[in-house]
Amino acid sequence: MGLSIKELVPRKEITIKDLSNKVVAIDTMNMLYQFLTTIRGMDGSLLTDKKGRVTSHLIGLFARTTVMMENGIKPIFVFDGTPPALKQKTWEKRKQAKLEANAQLQVAEEAGDYEQMKKLSARTAVLTKEMVADAQKVITALGLPIINAPSEGEAQAAYMVRTKHAYACISQDYDTLIFGAPRLVRNLSVEGKRRKKGTLAIETISPEEVILEDVLTSLKLTQDQLIVLAVLIGTDYNPGGIKGIGPKKALKLLQEHGNQFDKIFELVKWKEAYSELAWKDVFDTIKHIPITDHFTLEWKRIDSEQLRTLLVDEFNFSAERVEMKLSKLGKEQTKMSQKGLSQFF
Repeated sequence: MGLSIKELVPRKEITIKDLSNKVVAIDTMNMLYQFLTTIRGMDGSLLTDKKGRVTSHLIGLFARTTVMMENGIKPIFVFDGTPPALKQKTWEKRKQAKLEANAQLQVAEEAGDYEQMKKLSARTAVLTKEMVADAQKVITALGLPIINAPSEGEAQAAYMVRTKHAYACISQDYDTLIFGAPRLVRNLSVEGKRRKKGTLAIETISPEEVILEDVLTSLKLTQDQLIVLAVLIGTDYNPGGIKGIGPKKALKLLQEHGNQFDKIFELVKWKEAYSELAWKDVFDTIKHIPITDHFTLEWKRIDSEQLRTLLVDEFNFSAERVEMKLSKLGKEQTKMSQKGLSQFF
């Protein structure tokens, strides 16, 4: 969804060490897609194995997950289920945007414009069912739990934190907040660096923690009002929001009119922007998103042989790097096995 409320949200820098001895619920599709857009070759192309299969997402997944495990973090990987019906239009727009980016990319390739190729290639990224299946095989071999959400993975991850099955949600997006996640951690990068959006420049970043209670207190909003703010500026279910209404204007409307939601949407001329979509339908989709209590959280021993087979034999990872990681993880897993689950919150 990529909710654009960064300028409004109070947050603080943390380190990966601050998450040691913590269970975290990962918005996995968000993370895998991030790897597809950032882990690429010099010309912007995806990394592949000898058979031409994409491995960018697996490289990022293995690197980031093992660093978390080495730091005593216990991850839960939450995957998307059936999307809400309202999301179909969003997918159609994204598909069209990717088609346009592909057309522009072909022009850049013909012109030999490598800088433009790098910029455009990330916009063409598609996370396929096969890529997701391969990622789940790696996660399982690492002995880590997978939860298949009934609907949005980020909503299920938020629920895991609300019910104290996890300490925090891990996601780049702020969407978990409108799903009620008490704590969100962003920028959990392996190297503390990332590419600046829309450029080829690299910037240093630090993990940051966002506490929902602090957000609501700072903005003087209730949870329902935060959802309304999101609908005004745009969600996955009404991309783009209301033209001319950014985060600050939306916040001002809520502070002036409180819970008079019908009045707010009348003032912003919602029906002119969305003649066939009621704001309440978007609100209810977010507020009543399906979640499940039917899951099992179990952290098992790493299946070293399976990891070698998957990463080295199947996807041509460096055997030396995989062995080095397995050695480090073996030592950390021994320490973690001596601790009770109650210590990981």
